[in-house]
Amino acid sequence: MAATAALSFHPPAFSVSAHPREAAAATTRQPLHHCSPLRIVVPRTRRTRLLRARSSNGRPQISASFGTSNEVLDGMPTGDGAQGHQGGSTVSITVVGASGDLAKKKIFPALFALFYEDCLPEHFTVFGYARSKMSDEELRNMISTTLTCRIDKRENCGDKMEQFLKRCFYQSGQYNSEEGFAELDRKLKEKEAGRLPNRLFYLSIPPNIFVDVVRSASRTASSSSGWTRFIVEKPFGRDSESSGELTRSLKKYLAEEQIFRIDHYLGKELVENLSVLRFSNLVFEPLWSRNYIRNVQLIFSEDFGTEGRGGYFDNYGIIRDIMQNHLVQILALFAMETPVSLDAEDIRNEKVKVLRSMRQLKLEDVVVGQYKGHSKGGRSYPGYADDPTVPKGSVTPTFAAAALFIDNARWDGVPFLVKAGKALHTRRAEIRVQFRRVPGNLYRRNIGTDLDKATNELVLRVQPDEAIYLKINNKVPGLGMRLDRSNLNLLYSERYRREIPDAYERLLLDAMEGERRLFIRSDELDAAWAIFTPVLRELEDKKVAPELYPYGSRGPVGAHYLAANYNVRWGDITSDDSAF
Repeated sequence: MAATAALSFHPPAFSVSAHPREAAAATTRQPLHHCSPLRIVVPRTRRTRLLRARSSNGRPQISASFGTSNEVLDGMPTGDGAQGHQGGSTVSITVVGASGDLAKKKIFPALFALFYEDCLPEHFTVFGYARSKMSDEELRNMISTTLTCRIDKRENCGDKMEQFLKRCFYQSGQYNSEEGFAELDRKLKEKEAGRLPNRLFYLSIPPNIFVDVVRSASRTASSSSGWTRFIVEKPFGRDSESSGELTRSLKKYLAEEQIFRIDHYLGKELVENLSVLRFSNLVFEPLWSRNYIRNVQLIFSEDFGTEGRGGYFDNYGIIRDIMQNHLVQILALFAMETPVSLDAEDIRNEKVKVLRSMRQLKLEDVVVGQYKGHSKGGRSYPGYADDPTVPKGSVTPTFAAAALFIDNARWDGVPFLVKAGKALHTRRAEIRVQFRRVPGNLYRRNIGTDLDKATNELVLRVQPDEAIYLKINNKVPGLGMRLDRSNLNLLYSERYRREIPDAYERLLLDAMEGERRLFIRSDELDAAWAIFTPVLRELEDKKVAPELYPYGSRGPVGAHYLAANYNVRWGDITSDDSAF
C-alpha cells in the first residue's frame, strides 16, 4: 500500500483533475479508460511531510515525499494554492521545435493518444513554438496527418481528432528571443482563463540551443503560481565535461526537479516490466546475481542506416547515440539492488549506485564498426561514407560492442555485453540473461557440446513484437531419451489484445504528473558519462579505424571475438528465436 501511495500521489496544485471537487472523491474514483489506476489523486490526509530545502542557487528542492501545507515543489508554492483559482487547474503543453520530425511523428501523436484515452485533464492547451511562420490552422493541418487512433477503438476517432486539434495553437519566435516567449506567455494566459496555470515545455530541438530556450522561457513564460517543467531530449552533451557544463547552464535558470531528461527507452513496456518481473516473482529474484547468471547481453540493432541524417549522427556516433544512454540506463535498472520503495528517488538512488560501481570502459573491451555499401536481391544499399552529409574519411562508428563490468558483491565477474548498430540484418532491442550451467548435470551426455542446451536463457524482447521467454530443456516424447530446447513464452500480442501505448505517451503523462521515476537525474548522467568518456577520447585521439561490415549483415566479426574472450556467444545468432 505504501508503494502505491508513493506512485499515485499528486499535490492539489499539480493534479491533472479538472475540478477541485474531484479530489474529495479520489479514493473511489475509477481511472478513465486505459489510464492506470495508480494515476489517482491521493487525499491530503494521507500525505507525509516534506523536508523543505533549497539548492545551491537558492531555488527550492524536492524530497522523496510531500507535506501537508505550504509546500514547495517545482519551484512554486503548493499547499492551498489551488483554492484561489475557482476554475480549478489547467495544463499548458508547449512543444518547442514544433515543426521538426520528432514533434510531428512522436510528441503530437502521443499527446493525442493521451487525449483519446481521456488521460489528459479536462482543461489543457497545446502550443507549438518554432521559428517557422505558421498560423494555428496550418499547425493543425500539419499535425493532423500524423494522428492515429487506437486499433481497438476507432468508432469516435474523427470526433476526437477534431476536439484535440481545436486545443492546438501556434506561436512563432526565435529560440533565444524573450519577446517571442513573452508573447507565448500572453497567449497562454488567455487560454488559462483564471485557472491555476501549470506549464510543461518539451524541448524538441538541437542541444546547442537548449540553454537559450530555457533562459528565455523561464524568464518570461514560467507559471506564476503553478508548476513549470522542461522535458529535455538527448543527447545530454558529448562527454563528461560538456554534459556537466550543460547541467550547470540549465541550473542557472531551473531547479533540478524542473528538469525532466527523457530517454524514451525507459518508457517502453518491457523496460517498465523489468522490475515487475524481478521484484514481484520469487522465482527470479534469488537467481539475480553472479551465483546463477553467467552473462547478460543488451542488444540493439536497426535494419536501416543514417538515411540522410549522417551529418548529425557523425558528430555523436553509435556509442553516444545508443550505448551511453539507452542501453546503460536499461542495464542500471536490470542490475540495481531492491529499492526501499517505488518512489522515484529511491529507484534512481539505486541506479546511481550501479553506475558508480561500473568500471571505466577500456579500449581493449570495445569493438567499433562502420557499415559499407552492399548489394542484395538486386538492390544496392549505400555505405555510411556514401552519405553526402557525412564528412569525407569519417571514422565515426555506426556499430559498437563492449564488455562492461560492475564491481560489487552481486555482479562481480559477470560480463555485461552490450552491442548496438545500424544497417544490420534485423531490427531488435532485447535483454538476454544467460544462466550458469547445471553443476554435475545428469544429462550432459545428451547435451554434449550444444551450448544452447547447456545454458538456460531468459529473453526480454523490448521491440518489435514484445515478448518474454525462458529457454529450457525438456524431453522429446517417445521411448528414447532425447532432449529438446523449448521456450516458455509470453507473447504480448497474444496475451494482451489491446495496442501497447507508445513510450512517449507514458513519459509525457509522467512529466505532467510530476513522476520522475523514468527520467534521468543529473548524478545518473554524470556517472554514465564517467564510464564512457575516457574510451571515447581514446577512440577519437587515436582515430581508431572502425571495422567495415556489409549493409544488412550481422556486424563486424570482431564483436564475436570480443564475446569469445569471456567464453560467451551472442544470443541473437541462434535460429530458434525466429518463431518469436
